[in-house]
Amino acid sequence: MSQLFDHTWSLMRFILRRDRVRLPIWILSFAFVSAGVVLVFENLYGDEVERQALSETMENPAMVAMVGPNYGGMDYTTGAMTAHEMLLMTAAVVALMNILLVSRHTRGDEEEGRLELVRALPVGRLSSATAILGALAGVNVLLALVTGISMAALGVDSVDLHGSLLFGASLGATGFFFAALTIVLAQLTQNARATTGLSIAALLAFYMIRAIGDVMSEPLALTSPLGWILRAKPYIENEWWPVGLSIGLALALSALALYLNSIRDHDSGFLPTRAGRTTASSMLQGTFGLAFRLQRTSLIAWAIAMFILGASYGSVLGEIESFFDDIDLFQQLIVQQAGFSLIELFIPVLSSVMAILASIPAIMVVLKIKTEEKNERMEHLVSRSVSRVRLVFSYWLLASLTAVTMLAMTGLGLGIAGNSVLEDSLSFNTYLGAPLAYLPAVLVMIGLALAFVGFWPNFASFLWLYLGVSFFVVYLGELLQLPDWVEKLTPYGYIPAIPLDEVNYGVFALMVAIAAALALAGTYGFRRRDLKN
Repeated sequence: MSQLFDHTWSLMRFILRRDRVRLPIWILSFAFVSAGVVLVFENLYGDEVERQALSETMENPAMVAMVGPNYGGMDYTTGAMTAHEMLLMTAAVVALMNILLVSRHTRGDEEEGRLELVRALPVGRLSSATAILGALAGVNVLLALVTGISMAALGVDSVDLHGSLLFGASLGATGFFFAALTIVLAQLTQNARATTGLSIAALLAFYMIRAIGDVMSEPLALTSPLGWILRAKPYIENEWWPVGLSIGLALALSALALYLNSIRDHDSGFLPTRAGRTTASSMLQGTFGLAFRLQRTSLIAWAIAMFILGASYGSVLGEIESFFDDIDLFQQLIVQQAGFSLIELFIPVLSSVMAILASIPAIMVVLKIKTEEKNERMEHLVSRSVSRVRLVFSYWLLASLTAVTMLAMTGLGLGIAGNSVLEDSLSFNTYLGAPLAYLPAVLVMIGLALAFVGFWPNFASFLWLYLGVSFFVVYLGELLQLPDWVEKLTPYGYIPAIPLDEVNYGVFALMVAIAAALALAGTYGFRRRDLKN
């Protein structure tokens, strides 16, 4: 039995050494953002009256679906505000970090042959999987401590050490749960792309279940790890059972992953692969058809996920007007200053978040070029009578069509579910126009991705960091009262809030021109540089 885990510690140190730059950046980023938000909230909303007014607006069903229940609404201190606004979204990003790291060190290493070299050495059969779980457990513990201590060290009255450590522990426990879940899925699939795709799909599904449950059914929300971690209520009631539940289930999933790893063959998975066709379809005769075929399953899954996400937000629109019926002052302000209904006021808020999420699959389509190049499959195409320009254009066209499809699916889901619960239904042009207005911004992101592929393929991962910053600015920009120039650092900051604002076609045309220039520059760079292997 002991031979199954031979040299686990050595492999664990090897994993940490490989990520000696990546891990500190992740951990310090979470600590910096969490502590920074505490300071911003303390400075912006130092008056109790302002905090309580904000608390009332944050308790509407649309915001509950987005960030979770407002447990500290009766005493909306800086700590309660931080936990309410930041815990769910930060936990989701921590989960994403763990998903990417586990996928890289499991199926990624197995695909590229590194794990086979390791297992050819005198190491235990389960040493590699155990080392990954051990390393990620340590990383999440360190993240929890650094985040919690940095928040408590600020000296804000309502942000005490107990609540801060619970806030950090909630993040770490969520991260470890998704690390364990991802390593289980890595035993089922046969490549890193499928592992990452299934894990992210699970994360989105848990988020949607929590959103619907928090608005309509408490038991349903408790079936999601993102739902029960919110019941920790840092700085309010400081409940530790959600942390213990997450860790306990993570350990159970870890045991399952080790068992599955012990009985499967190397470079295989438990999910059966469907046999291919005897003859290729006519679509595969072109580069566009090949690019689509390679990513068809993941794109279909993303389209379904974006539709469900839009529908989950749309299902709570019927509760918004009834929620504000008793707040006469708020109703008066809406009517006098905006001239729009409450539903129309919240549609741009929801659309901005969904548009950034819809950008992810479009960017992934372009970065697939880098993946194919890294795995030495791209040279089989460009060494024949296939021009690099045509190849890159096919991926750019597929990414652009993906952007349109994903944005339309969010609007479609929002509209169908929204009108089904509203007495006075809105035009579908309103539902579709709000997310589709973000198409120029998504095209700019696609152009940036292509520029990275053309000139700096090794640094393409920084694009995800930029997308994360864009999400932070769009999601918290209004709440943190960030200056206008900060909002303009991201292409999403130039998009009008449809239907509240008028469309500036000049700005749209300029953004499309910038996107085209970036795409052309990236194509030129890819055409001129050598392929990497």
